[in-house]
Amino acid sequence: MKKYLSYILLALLCYLLYENADSKFIVAGVGIFIIGMHFMEDGFKLFSGGMLEKLISKSTDTTYKAIGLGVISTAVLQSSSLIAIIVISFLSAKLITLSGAIGVVFGSNVGTTATAWIVSYFGMKINIEALALPMIIFGVIFRFYKNKTVQGIGNILLGLGFVFLGIGYMKDGFEDLKQGIDLSQFAIEGYKGIFIYILVGIVATIIIQSSSATLALTITALATGQIIYINAIAIAIGANIGTTITAVMGAMVSNSNSKRMALALLIFNTVTAVIVTSILFYFVDFIDYLSKNIGIDEKDYAMKLSLFHTVFNISGLFIFSFFIPKLVNFLKKLFVEDKEVYIQNTKFLDMQVVAVPFAALKATRKETVHLYENASEVLSHAIMLHRHRYLGKTDISSIVKESTDIIEVNIEEFYQTRIKSLYSDIIDYSTYFINDLEGSERAYLYELRSACRDIAEAVKNTEELQENISKYLLSNNDYIKDEYNSLREAIAKTINTINEIKSSKDELDVLAKSELLKEYLKSLDVIATGRIDVLIREKRIDKKMATTLLNDSSHAYNIINKLINVAKILWIEDLTIKQLGEDYEAGKNL
Repeated sequence: MKKYLSYILLALLCYLLYENADSKFIVAGVGIFIIGMHFMEDGFKLFSGGMLEKLISKSTDTTYKAIGLGVISTAVLQSSSLIAIIVISFLSAKLITLSGAIGVVFGSNVGTTATAWIVSYFGMKINIEALALPMIIFGVIFRFYKNKTVQGIGNILLGLGFVFLGIGYMKDGFEDLKQGIDLSQFAIEGYKGIFIYILVGIVATIIIQSSSATLALTITALATGQIIYINAIAIAIGANIGTTITAVMGAMVSNSNSKRMALALLIFNTVTAVIVTSILFYFVDFIDYLSKNIGIDEKDYAMKLSLFHTVFNISGLFIFSFFIPKLVNFLKKLFVEDKEVYIQNTKFLDMQVVAVPFAALKATRKETVHLYENASEVLSHAIMLHRHRYLGKTDISSIVKESTDIIEVNIEEFYQTRIKSLYSDIIDYSTYFINDLEGSERAYLYELRSACRDIAEAVKNTEELQENISKYLLSNNDYIKDEYNSLREAIAKTINTINEIKSSKDELDVLAKSELLKEYLKSLDVIATGRIDVLIREKRIDKKMATTLLNDSSHAYNIINKLINVAKILWIEDLTIKQLGEDYEAGKNL
């Protein structure tokens, strides 16, 4: 259906351009304007270097901070779609809360009104060709630089240049159109005209796929006298609704977070539109009063429309800011996240998130933690322990000795379904955004991949160990039983310490505990400690037991060593502290 509709629209466009030559300037202006917006969006992605993503991830802990961030960032970046992509990506990766995400998007709705001011002031009051062409020239030059920041500035200049050029084409197109067709003859007064032109605004925005372009088109038509003020206001209201309908249509086949965001924006704009439309003539009088007091000329309808658009969105924001918690509860109940049927399913890897590499990296880290959680479960069962029995406990040695029940677990099956599948998904997912990462972030992704490999290998090393633990745990030989209880205790203490590390806010503390585990690891070496010699010489264990113990001590050593490496990767992100740990390790090996 969508494909056929696009064909119909293309046919109508061809007919329009054939029948009216002047319309080509207006249509070209809209196209150039939209291209400019895309260049600006790409430019700010390169220019910010991930700064915006980091700011959003850290500044949404309260609703009002989230709203403020949405307003300012969108007004500066001139791209509500970029903000929406980042927010939905962070929400999908569970890096921000739903209330924080809604706050940013509601604020973004106000921030996007800056576009109208740019069009109505710069586009209508100055010689924009004098600005547009130099911007395009320098934008093209800067795009050839290797430095991504300079490339970003180039894209921003190119985008602004195209935006101004598009406005110029639209303005000239409407001026020329006046000579042949006077669109103002289709003006409709009263509420009948308001409802008709609201519908025009909705349809135009759905077709153009940009409320900013619809508003730019409306402002230029208004400035050239091709549309009356009240009808232009109605189109602006319709454009706000139209952009959310587009978002809802896109979210229908997406995940629950996208659906929540799209519906929240639809409710926001539709309810605001209904309230303002019901009192529209009083609202317009209020805009006239404000215009007079801030120095806007009574006949400058383009600037007054921009003021209306801003006040309209601020009014909606003021109304809804008090109801965001209730809206969040409603949306969570309406769109319930799919429950995990199997633990091996990924929890944080969402293909929508790869559009924002910073968020995708965070999601990959979270999924690696999820992989570790799966591994710690099977490792505990392999040594015949349940995690709830020993996590957070101080006397792990006694718990180990008391836990003599055999836990039946198929390590190979667990590895294939809950470890290898997740490991494969993480590696595959990371290929989609690794080339967009730079420097330390790309290095950290490689570390996460190494952590995944170590987790997988730790589980593989458990298979033989599990078999012998279950065998000697029931042995009548107390000496061999004690040795295997020592191995069990060592692995349990490691998992317990890592559990403490996870909740630590001090990365130096994480490093210290990791190094203590490394020292503790030395006690597992039955050769270096001389225990194996005593056991054999005094005939406490036989030769077969001795070789088995030697192999299993090596397995346990490797398991613990890999888990320590994983803990340092996952819970030490500060590069200085990482370097400190590496220097310490190097010093020990001298």
